[in-house]
Amino acid sequence: MQNQGRSTRKRTGGRLKNVRKRRKDELGRLPTETQVGEPRFRTVDVRGNGQKTRALATNVASVNDGGETLSAEIEDVVENDANPNYVRRNIITKGAVIATSEGEARVTSRPGQTGQVNAVLLE
Repeated sequence: MQNQGRSTRKRTGGRLKNVRKRRKDELGRLPTETQVGEPRFRTVDVRGNGQKTRALATNVASVNDGGETLSAEIEDVVENDANPNYVRRNIITKGAVIATSEGEARVTSRPGQTGQVNAVLLE
């Protein structure tokens, strides 16, 4: 479990004493590293009355080519500025360049947050 509450350390590096337990609203989660593969999704309850659909794996992208939007098959991750290691592991994040059946495209959505891959075709 990730905690996004107050740090356990002082500015000087010394330890702070806990004044209370962790709270539900301080909950953090590990990042959803969406991979290229057979589509798998997970629904997560979020603050308020909402839900998020996280894409654990997907092989379909909505690619925008100027005026029209096409559904394309994801073949590979070509480039990922977030982490060079993600290219080797075929992990899709926002800003990643993916090879699709329509050509190379840059991801504009956050698949780990929205559950879908939206991309813009590169020239």
